[in-house]
Amino acid sequence: MAADLANHEAVYATDEYGRPFIILREQAKKTRSHGIEAIKSHILAARTVANIVRTSLGPRGLDKILISPDGEITITNDGATILGQMEVEHQIAKLLVQLSKSQDDEIGDGTTGVVVLAGALLEQSEELLDRGLHPMRIADGFERACAVAVNHLESISDRIEYTKENSGNLLKAAMTSLGSKIVSKAHQKFAEIAVDAVLTVADMERRDVPFDLIKVDGKVGGGLEDTTLIKGVLLDKDMSHPQMPRTVHDAKLAILTCPFEPPRPKTKHKLDITSVEEYNKLKEYEKEKFADMIKMVKDAGANLVICQWGFDDEANHLLMQNDLPAVRWVGGPEIELIAIATNGRIVPRFEDLSSEKLGRAGVVREISFGTTRDKMMVIEECANTRAVTIFVRGSNKMIVDEAKRALHDALCVVRNLVVDNRVVYGGGSAEISCSLAVAKAADEIPSIEQYAMRAFSAALDAVPLALAENSGLPPIETLANIKSQQVTQKSSRLGVDCVGRGHNDMKEQYVYDPLISKRQQYLLATQLVRAVLKIDDVIMSGPSDE
Repeated sequence: MAADLANHEAVYATDEYGRPFIILREQAKKTRSHGIEAIKSHILAARTVANIVRTSLGPRGLDKILISPDGEITITNDGATILGQMEVEHQIAKLLVQLSKSQDDEIGDGTTGVVVLAGALLEQSEELLDRGLHPMRIADGFERACAVAVNHLESISDRIEYTKENSGNLLKAAMTSLGSKIVSKAHQKFAEIAVDAVLTVADMERRDVPFDLIKVDGKVGGGLEDTTLIKGVLLDKDMSHPQMPRTVHDAKLAILTCPFEPPRPKTKHKLDITSVEEYNKLKEYEKEKFADMIKMVKDAGANLVICQWGFDDEANHLLMQNDLPAVRWVGGPEIELIAIATNGRIVPRFEDLSSEKLGRAGVVREISFGTTRDKMMVIEECANTRAVTIFVRGSNKMIVDEAKRALHDALCVVRNLVVDNRVVYGGGSAEISCSLAVAKAADEIPSIEQYAMRAFSAALDAVPLALAENSGLPPIETLANIKSQQVTQKSSRLGVDCVGRGHNDMKEQYVYDPLISKRQQYLLATQLVRAVLKIDDVIMSGPSDE
């Protein structure tokens, strides 16, 4: 027995109760490799998700059809939308979904690129694990390479100059963002709308763009070319009574969150009407209360009521008789936007109404459009002239929804350039330049982390490879040509000519990426890969013993 144990290089151990047991060499090996195998399975799950969105990258990227549980169809190539609506079971794959959401929340654009980069880094990690590198040494090498790449990004960035009067460079950046979207046939118009909207609400001194002043609304009907920018607020409502005036000039708005209803009895009380006299008395009481409410509104100087709640026919009729037009059932976010736009105050009680709390607008009018003559309210010439609404039109709901998502990306790109006007050039040119810089830095590092840095350099090539592949070009040959051109011409502006312009100078093609967007992609992808490499097991928490 002892000889057998010697041959097998046994390890003697005890359990938590002090009972001895023996681990043979094969079992010990299995124990050591368990963590690595777990990490590899996590990498496989994350790479599977990354490969799904890889084909959606770039202006020639393909769209995905997403079908919800109730059969609703969404067609999009927006990375955050695809991952957000996918049913992902694996815990590590859910991290990639969170990654694209982080990029969407923080920057608004580059949601596909960040997932493609993270997938490529994980693919390289697997090869390094097979070669025996410890996961934490790989993670440290990636962080070191990421720092080199981010510093190189800043060194190759350009500043684009613009003013509110001359916003041509912002327009080109917005058009780059929209080039890969479903709205590309009207991307000139959409880019102009995005730039106008951001510059209208932007505070240029503080370099700040308050997005809550930009509302994006949409209606089915018309074409994408019918999309318009309204300097004011658009409400999907109409006047509460058909005989109320359709236009109110020099409007003074009472913005109410209290209903036009008489006070109700408390729930513990009961009201019994047993005779005609009592009914008439109650009717007179209600009429008197309605008259008091309308008088308070009129005394404050209001000539238009915006109410969060509905009101019954009695109140509606009295409002019409008293020449007080009203709009009812205005939702919470909309009523807040109206208050911001008109510099009004939201009033919770009729007794609190005063002329100082009224919102002011030059004109409030009801518009009708389309073959169905849909009606909407437009509040224009507001006291706060910075509030705007983008009204998106499209032939069906799917087109309208995708146009809204595309506009969100374009608005975010322009917003990022207002905050920081430094750009790097797209078409994979920045990734190729950073890849060369990281590979050069790796040659100067004597430690084992140089392998991880070279892997990071190879992972950066995944973005131009995907762009070339999605554009129908030979990927490896295209990448090799651009790399040699960047080295020989010492130009970081050369990238993949995705749309067939005949040259690959991204500056001349006006293909811009905001620096803060690209930098955030590198940092987020690296942090996610570090997190995945640190997880060697997933433990499901069971029910408590209590």
